[in-house]
Amino acid sequence: MRGRDAIYHLLVQDEAGGLLPCKFFHGGYLEGRLKPGQLLILHGKAEIDKLRPARLEMINPQIEVLSSEELDSTEVGRIVPIYEAIGTFGSRQIRRAMYAAVRLVDHRMPDVLPEALRARLGYPSRGEALIHTHFPEPGESLDALNTFRSPAQQRLIFEEFFLYQLSLALDRKATRKENAIPFRLREDAVREALKRILPFKPTTAQKRVLAEIAADLEKPFPMNRLLQGDVGSGKTIIALQAAVIAIENGTQAALMAPTEILAVQHFLSARRILAKAGYRVELLVSGLKAAEKSAALERIRTGEAQLVIGTHALIEDNVAFARLGFVAIDEQHRFGVLQRKRLMDKAAAHGHAPHVLVLTATPIPRTLSLTLYGDLDVSVLDELPPGRTPIVTRMTTQQHLPGVWEFLRREVAAGHQAYIVYPVIEESKLELKAAMEEYERLSREVFPKLKLGLLHGRLSSDEKEEVMQRFRKNEVQILVATTVVEVGVDVPNATVMVIEHAERFGLSQLHQLRGRIGRGAQKSHCILVAPFRMTVGRSAAAKEDVARARLETMVRTSNGFEIAETDLLLRGPGEFFGTRQAGNLGFHIANPLRDKELLELARREAFALAADSAQQDAMQRLLRQLPSEWQRRYHLARIG
Repeated sequence: MRGRDAIYHLLVQDEAGGLLPCKFFHGGYLEGRLKPGQLLILHGKAEIDKLRPARLEMINPQIEVLSSEELDSTEVGRIVPIYEAIGTFGSRQIRRAMYAAVRLVDHRMPDVLPEALRARLGYPSRGEALIHTHFPEPGESLDALNTFRSPAQQRLIFEEFFLYQLSLALDRKATRKENAIPFRLREDAVREALKRILPFKPTTAQKRVLAEIAADLEKPFPMNRLLQGDVGSGKTIIALQAAVIAIENGTQAALMAPTEILAVQHFLSARRILAKAGYRVELLVSGLKAAEKSAALERIRTGEAQLVIGTHALIEDNVAFARLGFVAIDEQHRFGVLQRKRLMDKAAAHGHAPHVLVLTATPIPRTLSLTLYGDLDVSVLDELPPGRTPIVTRMTTQQHLPGVWEFLRREVAAGHQAYIVYPVIEESKLELKAAMEEYERLSREVFPKLKLGLLHGRLSSDEKEEVMQRFRKNEVQILVATTVVEVGVDVPNATVMVIEHAERFGLSQLHQLRGRIGRGAQKSHCILVAPFRMTVGRSAAAKEDVARARLETMVRTSNGFEIAETDLLLRGPGEFFGTRQAGNLGFHIANPLRDKELLELARREAFALAADSAQQDAMQRLLRQLPSEWQRRYHLARIG
């Protein structure tokens, strides 16, 4: 053969003396690599030689060169693992590297799982699990391997879940060693105060959740509870009732929200509900004027402010509470771990930890709540207040917008209000309609006789509040906005939500936006507007298929937990975890969605180990076996 692009001819002989010619097109890379007498494994398709029909030949077979000492193959006669390519390294190269690596693994390598636990569950050792996960025994079930159900894979999955759940169990155990103020709830004054502030008859779910919270507040260690509730289920009134319990016990309460709009909304609601009972509610946001902020800080410091509602401004160094006993954190997934801790430290300055209630309007499937918030007790508001009319949701195309605008005119003529939401504030390279430009066009061309308002994140706090006040008073009939209205905006008179470029929003966002309407007794409508291609025929593009599935889910159901399950299936746990401010959980093989049963098992075993005082020595040995990076990853170093 001459030249790199020429045909490379190879003649191989088997043990019986049979000959097989092989051809490699562009086979110059083999020049000098293959020598007479070498042991080779060839795999590919054997074909009839066209020039000599009585003879077989192979064209471009894959070659594996074996040494005289090592006759085992990574490609033939075994179950072969398929690895994703890493840069220029293909699956075969990675497979050879992994084969060399696992052969260095000793079956007696240190095991992070307690021996008694591993024996009771029937799991292989860690070394065996690593070896057989990468290179299974010939008789292993391919179906089990491809669905991560082989004994070796299950053992490694359990290990990841177990270590993470153990960290949560230890966090909870450490928290329960802290001191908190045990609140008195059974006195007549507290009971009367709770009845006095209720603006409506509570639902059965609200009564149940308040009882769960009250039981926690009576204990001498801090409550750490997650309150899940769909939009409009009454989470705010529950938080206010818990705040009243704290106030009646001589302490202050704080409620932290992620945006000024949401903080102001909570402030206005709390003032309306609590003022008649004589409680002093304070607002603390960065948008306050210097004199107003200084006066507010003084009232907080002296204890005159009994309930303080604010944004990140609550955790600034110059904020000092007289005696903080209860903390509520709304839309808590928008805050980082350190931000939440700084607010709790405001109470620790007085020698006790606060009782903590975190709220979320994003329903979380049980599997993920055990993983994301496994150190918290969970309460669920699964019942909407009576009198709420179901929201009608439908999907349409941009070519049908004239009909949508006519529908809005009729709703406004009937005395109702509407939202129109856009994905971006101003024009961009994404070719998306923008709120600012559409506000001008709609005001001028589509609704010249109606009163429109504009709300987006670049407005100052005063400007945002002015727009919202005008909308609440029905001085603005149609509010053009971005997702700044996603949470916290409560205008019962608004009956229509139009979302343009709905395909660009996630399911959780769409569900939250839809939750801005349907808060009164009138029938409400959510209209999802997508490009023509989204609603006619199925696209081959995966992204468009996923977007279509999101919109179809919104049309099909208004159940927040069903929507959350679908969102998890569409996005996968990796993206779902990525929304957590503390960062990705970093599971390598475990998948909370796929491995629900193992997650539950690992949680039971981890919490039992953490609670068993007789097992503390075993737990300490377990932790000392972990590499330092694992200790940092699972936050276990502090008890090692």
